[in-house]
Amino acid sequence: MWPKPDPVLPGQESAWAYPRPAIAQICTARIVIEHAGQIIADTQGSVRTLETSHPPSYYIPPADIAPGVLRRAAGTSLCEWKGAAAYWDVVVGDVVLPHIGWSYPSPTPKFAILRDFVAFYAAPFDRCSVDGETVVPQPGEFYGGWITSTVAGPFKGGPGSRGW
Repeated sequence: MWPKPDPVLPGQESAWAYPRPAIAQICTARIVIEHAGQIIADTQGSVRTLETSHPPSYYIPPADIAPGVLRRAAGTSLCEWKGAAAYWDVVVGDVVLPHIGWSYPSPTPKFAILRDFVAFYAAPFDRCSVDGETVVPQPGEFYGGWITSTVAGPFKGGPGSRGW
């Protein structure tokens, strides 16, 4: 069943107004990722991807990720729009958060702006925020969107949303 988009409140945008196929755009919001008392990433130079029914995913430039926390993980996947993804573990002291990040070393031409920027799943971290607001992870194990109060849903990833 196709969902009915939530009402869009003042200051919000609707995930149902996002395009398909997806797009990437420069984002100046402050993106911060924290874990185990350490700042993993802090940037105002991210790129966000937008796709119908998905909350934004934020890709962070490598220079704004703490040195030494990324470790290349095994495996790849293929996005029909962005190309082949590489995966990353995050290592904080003795703690390893496996397969928590992904990047596109050789993205398709329309997504060249994403080259080597890294996106992260929000759920495993202690806190991920957009302009100071703690995000809610997009539902579903595969999806990496970050939900804030500035985006109206519903969002793909929950029960019954496979066909959206």
